[in-house]
Amino acid sequence: MEHIKEHFASSYQDAPNVIGIAAIENPYPYNPLIDGLDLLVLVVVKEGHACNETEHVQIEGQRVMIRTIDSAGLNEWLSGGENRNIIEWLVRGEILLDRDGYLSNVRERLLQFPDSMREQKQFSEFAGFLRTYLQAKQDLLDGNLLDAYSHVLTALNHWAHIVLIEEGRHPELTVWKQLKRVHPGIYKLYEELTVSPETLEQRVQLVMLGCEFSVMTKMKTSCVLLFNILRSREEPWSIAELQSHSSIHALHVDLSLVLQKLVKREYIREVAVMHELGDIGALELRYMMTENEI
Repeated sequence: MEHIKEHFASSYQDAPNVIGIAAIENPYPYNPLIDGLDLLVLVVVKEGHACNETEHVQIEGQRVMIRTIDSAGLNEWLSGGENRNIIEWLVRGEILLDRDGYLSNVRERLLQFPDSMREQKQFSEFAGFLRTYLQAKQDLLDGNLLDAYSHVLTALNHWAHIVLIEEGRHPELTVWKQLKRVHPGIYKLYEELTVSPETLEQRVQLVMLGCEFSVMTKMKTSCVLLFNILRSREEPWSIAELQSHSSIHALHVDLSLVLQKLVKREYIREVAVMHELGDIGALELRYMMTENEI
């Protein structure tokens, strides 16, 4: 395997657009960490020089996956949770090429887990939690019990991630094993949902009660990222402006759902303004902090 790593390091050594290469071996056969192949080679290039590209090759009998991403795309992966394995790739991978210490700096930032990254991840997890929790609630009303179970289990997973982020831990690296020590209450709900002798409906309803409480307690702290954006100017923000903001656009969250929930809880307020296109029959809804929250 070392010869293969040396091959990639030398192959890209003179490529001017490549700024970093990391490699991680598959610890077990068919481990999903690198999709069941033997070796992953992550190639990071300068911004604008490549899209998200994947290639499978075979070298010396070893199956290798080559993932090429530009620096902007890598930042989106790190903040948005679209590729959760990226954290483990960068933390545990072996750096083969590192121009100007780019990958070393990325790894150090991940290990430090700065507030800006925590806020993005917590907001993204809360949006996912809110969406799946409300879907589970609707499933129960519709009598779709198995769908409700599936969605509430996903909501519980988002909740676990939020708690780990609050503790300064990357949820991509540790979830239930660490959570049992960090927050045994949530772990107990997980056990109640998965192994309790009660009926499936009773188990789902019990966890839904816990989720209902969590929505109330985690909403304000999980939406700090959005609140800071809304506070950054006096004029209210349109949904389009918020979605295109540099801190949010890479997160792939259901922003409309979060905004409506925050309005109902009176953390933010809705403002109807004249539409920019001049249509007197339609008012555009915009959002700003409530006066007592500014």
